[in-house]
Amino acid sequence: MPTLDEALAEIHDEMADHIDRGRVADYIPQLGKVDPARFGIAVVTNDNGVFTIGDADETFSIQSISKVFTLTLALGEVGDSLWKRVGREPSGNAFNSIVQLEQEGGIPRNPFINAGAIVVSDILLAGHEPRETIGEILRFLRFLTEDDTIAIDEAVAASERATGFRNFALANYMKSFGNLRHPPEMALGVYFHHCAIAMSCRQLALAGRFLAHDGINPATGHSVIARQKARRINALMLTCGHYDGSGEFAFQVGIPGKSGVGGGILGIVPGQATLAVWSPGLNENGNSKLGTLALGKLAKMMNWSIFAP
Repeated sequence: MPTLDEALAEIHDEMADHIDRGRVADYIPQLGKVDPARFGIAVVTNDNGVFTIGDADETFSIQSISKVFTLTLALGEVGDSLWKRVGREPSGNAFNSIVQLEQEGGIPRNPFINAGAIVVSDILLAGHEPRETIGEILRFLRFLTEDDTIAIDEAVAASERATGFRNFALANYMKSFGNLRHPPEMALGVYFHHCAIAMSCRQLALAGRFLAHDGINPATGHSVIARQKARRINALMLTCGHYDGSGEFAFQVGIPGKSGVGGGILGIVPGQATLAVWSPGLNENGNSKLGTLALGKLAKMMNWSIFAP
């Protein structure tokens, strides 16, 4: 088996030769400006080793990867009552689909599709103004990474709001079913801003450490969330973390993962390591094209699939 440094170097060289790098998420104008040639990987092991290559220290819009952390906060605040308002099943539809909401009474299939994450944002709003809730999410990420430089890309947030007509429709539709307790524009304000958080691969991998360590941050020994809840988040990442491409990701890579249309993927190897990859070009399901290939190769080289003997 190669060392991590050797594996990352081989993967970096292989990905550099790819001509078809996917398509950037140009339906959000600010994301459409990102150079598709960017590529970085970071790995943080549970013994606190940090390994990086490529553009691993360049920040990018984490987009839907942020939903892992808002879900963590919401489970910490309201516990299993969250599941009365959000399901736990794969959607089988696009991340911004409205079809199932009508059939299922305004209850989103899972917390990682857009509708589900908007409900989670609504839950986090309880007793707070949107600005306070956004600040709480930022403080949580800064706490996990021990890095106070993490911030929101306001240009991306504004770009999302200006073009987020489908998300406005989802929020209003759920409000009509009584599954939003606050005005839709308030829940959407939180949602657009947490999706616009900018982080690097290194920061993302550090932020996810607790999910590879039964809810405990291995750098501090402090509990972030209960073990059972951490395992459930990992289960949802495996089954729902890549939208209607989740089954293919589980098949090809074999670890819990959460993607974002900014081109990032956060991967969890329980008991071993946290992985983060960034390549802005997306495949047909809205997941990083080269990021998926890279994580699949890394998991195979290091025997990290959760299905491995």
